Amino acid sequence: MWSEGQSGTAPTYAAVLRAPHYLPIFIANALSLWGDYIARVTVAAVVYERTKSPLATAATLAVSLVPTFFGRSLVGPIVDRFPYKWVLIWSHLLRALCVLGLIGFTVTHSPIWTLFIVLFALEAIGGASTASNMVLLTDLFEDRHLYARAVGLGAMSEQFNQAIGLAIGGGLVALVGSGVGLVFDLATFLVAAVVIFVVAPLVPVSGERGRGLRGFARDLQTAARDLAGHPVLARLVALSAVAGLAISAPEALAIPIANENGWGGFGGVLMAAPIVGAFIGIVLIGRLHVQLQNRLIVPLALAMPVPLLAVALHPPIWLVVVLFVVSGLLQAFMVPLQATFTLVTQPELRGRIFSLAGSVSVAAAGVSFLVAGWFGRQTGNPYLAVAICAAIALALVGLLALTWPHHRVSRAVDRAYAPATPSPTSSSRAA
Repeated sequence: MWSEGQSGTAPTYAAVLRAPHYLPIFIANALSLWGDYIARVTVAAVVYERTKSPLATAATLAVSLVPTFFGRSLVGPIVDRFPYKWVLIWSHLLRALCVLGLIGFTVTHSPIWTLFIVLFALEAIGGASTASNMVLLTDLFEDRHLYARAVGLGAMSEQFNQAIGLAIGGGLVALVGSGVGLVFDLATFLVAAVVIFVVAPLVPVSGERGRGLRGFARDLQTAARDLAGHPVLARLVALSAVAGLAISAPEALAIPIANENGWGGFGGVLMAAPIVGAFIGIVLIGRLHVQLQNRLIVPLALAMPVPLLAVALHPPIWLVVVLFVVSGLLQAFMVPLQATFTLVTQPELRGRIFSLAGSVSVAAAGVSFLVAGWFGRQTGNPYLAVAICAAIALALVGLLALTWPHHRVSRAVDRAYAPATPSPTSSSRAA
């Protein structure tokens, strides 16, 4: 197989897409993500249609976020106990069943709380799908440089598919109503399950597992202890969490900034600006060697909040857009951070460790949104609130940078991206 070490240049995205099994799984993952966002938008539209309450609509979106935290933190050991192929298939099928429930409750005009319960279940089940898909990628790409490129492609796809899912969901509701939107949502999960069944390799689980509910809880405790005590993994998770304040503030305060001087029409542009920047940053950093990518993690994380400090000066709206794009571009450090985190984790612990780390990221994002909103309310100045969040994030990242284990991370990266040695297990996987 092609490798970065052999050619001296980074793998291309075309090389990633040509990898056996990857393209259909990539498409199935995109469909699953579309389904998540279509469900959120559709149910929010139904709730607003019935209640005419912005608060109830906002509560719907909150309900879709909270179970992501609990789902990712609690389902980790499930991913480690069963082959990820079957975890992916059953998670897609169970979410399809949840969508059937949403369709039934919508048609029969059931109470709003029933929609919330089903939406909560749908999003919680998605935690198993997310962790299993990450484990699947590590097995598909034994060339770790190609794997790192696949992580970058997945990050770009996630940014793009969030917008697609929201756009499709909103468009379907507006054009043909919520019922058809949910039917389309149902189809995305069913197609994803079929693709995984046909394409994904069946890899047996490895390592020891606790028995029963006590063993399940003990596995979670062990994973949390291993994550917190690991000199590299703990720092990577901490950096992702503290940087989240500067990442979330522009999106959280974009609409108030746009509305402050009558620029309401620019709210969507401002919210999209960091995503556009992140997309560009992912493309650029993907062209670098993985070792250089990892050396840039801390410098980029330190630089990322800096453009947002200038927002305190009340620049014109076009300059705010530019500052948000530049800050989003510098968020590219998350790509090597995620890829290295994955490869450094022991294979038999990946399911539960990925889930726990994902729940920390979701919780940090939720807290960051609340903190940004609180500063916006306390100061009465969304421009200043963005700058304050950026300053706090810069200080926290700076504290981490002072004690960053550069040598440990460097050694971990060298081991993670070392050429894979052929083994009977890898041969059976390839078959």
